[in-house]
Amino acid sequence: MTRTARPGERSRAASTAQPSEYAGLVSRVAALALDVLILTVADVLGTVLVLAGWRTVLGPPPTPVTALVAAASAIAPATYFTVAWWVSGQSLGQLLLGIRVTDDAGRSPRLPRALARAVVGLALAPEWLVGMVGVLIDSRRRAWHDRLLRTTVRYR
Repeated sequence: MTRTARPGERSRAASTAQPSEYAGLVSRVAALALDVLILTVADVLGTVLVLAGWRTVLGPPPTPVTALVAAASAIAPATYFTVAWWVSGQSLGQLLLGIRVTDDAGRSPRLPRALARAVVGLALAPEWLVGMVGVLIDSRRRAWHDRLLRTTVRYR
């Protein structure tokens, strides 16, 4: 006969349960929110500093300069995520929350996989977010893009 835990006492099963090594939905979405905040602040500051600095020193910026700043703003998110995942497996948001992206061997994704993950995520953002539902039902907490690109998000 199995004994039930008394009030204030943890059951044996609860005390031996191990936390998952795979990052859950809340950790992943919170890291993404931090990354969006970081990218937004960096974009606004960079754009304002370049264009306001140009205007202050040289007058109104010519169209090519404005276009170059706009292009840099457009490619900054893909560059940020690609380099972060390739170099360390972590964006700044993921670093703050203690999670990292790995390939099937447990390493940081190589450049092509990191680039594909960033481009797919940014180009198909609504699908990326809907695909996060997979985190709730997959034993390794993989979203659809993790399955597609053979990546996993783990706690460090």
